[in-house]
Amino acid sequence: MSLETTITRAWQRQAAWLWFLLPLSWLHAAILHVRQWLYKSGIKKSYRAPVPVMVIGNITVGGSGKTPLIIRLVQHLQQQGIEVGVISRGYGGDTSAMPALVTPSSKPDKVGDEPCLIVGMTGVPMAVCANREQAIITLLNAAPKTQLIIADDGLQHYALARDIEWIVVDSSRGFGNRQLLPTGFLREPLSRLKGAVVMQHHKPDAPPNKDLDTALSMYLQPDALQPLIVLDNTTLSLPQARDTIHAVSGIGYPQRFFDTLSDLGFAILAHPYPDHHPFRLEELLAYDTHPIVVTAKDAIKIRPLLLAALDSAPTDSHIYALAKRLWVLPVNAVLSAQSYQTLQQQLTALNVLPNA
Repeated sequence: MSLETTITRAWQRQAAWLWFLLPLSWLHAAILHVRQWLYKSGIKKSYRAPVPVMVIGNITVGGSGKTPLIIRLVQHLQQQGIEVGVISRGYGGDTSAMPALVTPSSKPDKVGDEPCLIVGMTGVPMAVCANREQAIITLLNAAPKTQLIIADDGLQHYALARDIEWIVVDSSRGFGNRQLLPTGFLREPLSRLKGAVVMQHHKPDAPPNKDLDTALSMYLQPDALQPLIVLDNTTLSLPQARDTIHAVSGIGYPQRFFDTLSDLGFAILAHPYPDHHPFRLEELLAYDTHPIVVTAKDAIKIRPLLLAALDSAPTDSHIYALAKRLWVLPVNAVLSAQSYQTLQQQLTALNVLPNA
């Protein structure tokens, strides 16, 4: 088990030994305070893009539903006739090749898994780079008509000035012991939520948490299972409710994925991996007794590995058997009406209007 997985599980169960790390959390708080002061005082400069920037992020480590939210917002803006672009750090990609544009043919090991998923679902112009200024310049050079830039997970990147901030909060996860890293999983203190636009992510069958002062909410609606790869002249057996499945997940908060599959009626064998895990086919071949279900984000990385292996594998091989057992569970973000109303008000104030 990796250190990341060990710490994540400790946060989830609020293990008592985490409190021994409290001095490190105090140091984290001090560094954070100094860094914020440097930018507020003007000693360190923030880059101001020539078009409005909307930052979507969170104050916690791990998944909060941010990527499905970005995909849904991009789709909504595209439907409204607004030219939108996206930038990202491109975590897991090849930093030596950045800044880089993300295209439908981009590989996760070059630009990151989440950017590949976002572009694959929306076709949006997108650029990746740890230096967000360089990412924006690259994006605007490729898509000069862009009216709004959505920055994926740049909430703590104060070197980038922003016009809109949405902070995503997972209400089912909460804030744990409410401590900063590494004692808890907070990147910033809860006071960061005050005065911010907070998007509450709740379960589909549970109402929003009234303790969170926000009218904006969303939930993830699972779609039908899809085969990871469609094999020619092959009939696949779709897993049914009450079937036992291997649930394999390398996302920030895998328990949400496991809970969703359980709610759909599956008996799951859970296999959590660290966020952005670089899967190997050998890991998946070990799960040979039942169908395997993965997230859309993990499928982005697994699909090219499987396709490459199938090129030279006979039809009676373990690789072909694996391909027949691999399924993907897509999810779609469903936003409250107030979320769209708030977005419209913010865009109108910035004069971001649909193209005629």
